[in-house]
Amino acid sequence: MNVFGVGILGWVLVGMLGGLAAGARYLLDAEISRLTASPFPIGIFAVNMTGAFLLGLVAGSTLHGEALVIVGGGVLGSFTTFSTWILDTRLLQMADLAKLAWLNLSLSLVCGLAAVTLGQVIAG
Repeated sequence: MNVFGVGILGWVLVGMLGGLAAGARYLLDAEISRLTASPFPIGIFAVNMTGAFLLGLVAGSTLHGEALVIVGGGVLGSFTTFSTWILDTRLLQMADLAKLAWLNLSLSLVCGLAAVTLGQVIAG
């Protein structure tokens, strides 16, 4: 069976590597957050910026087909997290930290775009 140009083994790798990447995200976020002890979600910010940069490298590389789905979608898609970024922003808002909430939104967008662009430029 072939779905989106990816065979069964490819999807198994997406699941396995994606699970490992999600675990790495959790550990990295937890450790950075523990070390900084700030209300700003610096751990998730660092994870997402790292992932954006790496995805830029992958997008600018010669990787394609099944390998691109496994690395870009499975690994890096599981490593980064949109939902936690948005939840963290909402929690800052609910804690009357509106300036930090807006900083989280804007800094993540601007730095994320810069990180993915830098990755593509370096790769290609």
